[in-house]
Amino acid sequence: MTEHDHLTARLRGRGVDVDAAEAALGSLVIETPSWGYGDSGTRFGVFPQAGRPRTVFERVDDAAEVHRLTGTAGAVALHFPWDAVADVQELADYIAAAGLRVGAVNPNLFQDPDYVLGSVTNPDPAIRAKAEGHLLECIEIARTLGSTAQSLWLADGTNYPGQDDLIERRERMLDSLTRVYAALPAEQEYLVEYKLFEPAFYATDLADWGSALLVCQRLGERARVLVDMGHHAQGVNVEQIVSILASEDRLGGFHFNNRKYADDDLIVGSVNPFELFLVFCELVGSGRPLPRLTIDQSHNIEAKVEAMVMSVVNIQDAYARALIVDRAALRAASADGDVLAGHQVLLDAYNTDVRPLCAGARRALGAADDPVAALRASGRAERIAAERGDAR
Repeated sequence: MTEHDHLTARLRGRGVDVDAAEAALGSLVIETPSWGYGDSGTRFGVFPQAGRPRTVFERVDDAAEVHRLTGTAGAVALHFPWDAVADVQELADYIAAAGLRVGAVNPNLFQDPDYVLGSVTNPDPAIRAKAEGHLLECIEIARTLGSTAQSLWLADGTNYPGQDDLIERRERMLDSLTRVYAALPAEQEYLVEYKLFEPAFYATDLADWGSALLVCQRLGERARVLVDMGHHAQGVNVEQIVSILASEDRLGGFHFNNRKYADDDLIVGSVNPFELFLVFCELVGSGRPLPRLTIDQSHNIEAKVEAMVMSVVNIQDAYARALIVDRAALRAASADGDVLAGHQVLLDAYNTDVRPLCAGARRALGAADDPVAALRASGRAERIAAERGDAR
C-alpha cells in the first residue's frame, strides 16, 4: 500500500469522509499576488534577485508556474498602477492564455506623494478627488479584466495627536467610499482591509476589524471585511475574528502570510502553522463556502516563486487538517463541557500527516506530488535568470 492508501484507510477508520475531503481540496482556489513576484525589501533597502520579472506579463508567467506545480493557485491578484498596461484587454487575454483568471484588483493609495497626509481622508478636497478617481478607475479596469472584487487597503492615518480631527477623517473617508461603492457593478464586491499601524503610528483610519466592519455596514451588502494575518496586535485571536465575521456574512477574504512581530509578510504558516489550522477550522466549521483566499507576502531574501509555492502547499495542508477534524466528537465534547477532549480532537487532526492526502489531490489535478522538489528539479529558476538577466 502507498502512503496515500495507508492514510486514507486510517482516516476512514476514524469516520472521516475522505472522498469529500479530497473533493474539497481539489476545488480549493488560492490567489497569488502579482506583487509577490517582484523585487521587494524593507525600509532599509530593496534586494534585487536574478530572474525577477520585469513586467506584469512576466509576473503572470511566474503565477502560472505556481499554479502548474500546485494545482490550486488558479487566480492572480493585480495591483494598480503597479500592473498598469497600455491595453488592459491584452493583459486579460494573456492571463487567460496562461490558464489563470484575475483575482481581486487592488488600488494603490499609499505611494503617491500627494497622499502623505492621507488619500480619501486627506484634508485637501482635491487630493480626495484624485484618490476617488483612482478607485473608480480600478472598477473599470476590473470590469475589463473580469475581476469580481475590489480589495482596498488604506494606509491613511496620523502620526501625532492633534495632527487632524479623527472623526472628520472618518467622515471624509465614508463620503468618498460611498460614492465609489455606488459605482460598483453588480458582479463586483468591495473588500475592506484594516491594519493596526504602519505607515501611520498614532491613529490608523481603519485600524481593526471593528472599524472596517462599520464601514462595510455603512456601504452595503457587497462590502465585506478582508483579514490580513499580520495586521493585528500581538496575541489577537484571529480565528475568533474570522468566526464572528463569517457568522455575520461579512467575511470577504484573507491576505495570508505569517509574522513573528508585526506585518512581516513571511511565508504562510512558517512561524505559526497552528494558527493557520485554527483559522481553517473556523472556515470549515461555518459550513459556508470558503471566502476569497489571497496570499500577500513580501519575499525579501527568499526565492520568490519557491516561496509562493511553499505558501500554497502550507495552505493546502492546513485546509486538509481542518477537513479531517472529527466534528461530531468536537460537538459532543462541547456539549459535555469536556474541555480537554475537545482540544484533543483538534490536536488529533493537526498532528495528522496529511501530506499524502494533499499530494493525491494535486496528482488528480495534474500537478506535482511535491511542488517544491519539482520546482527545484526543473531548473526553471536558472533558466529564467538567464532569460531575464541578473538583477545586479
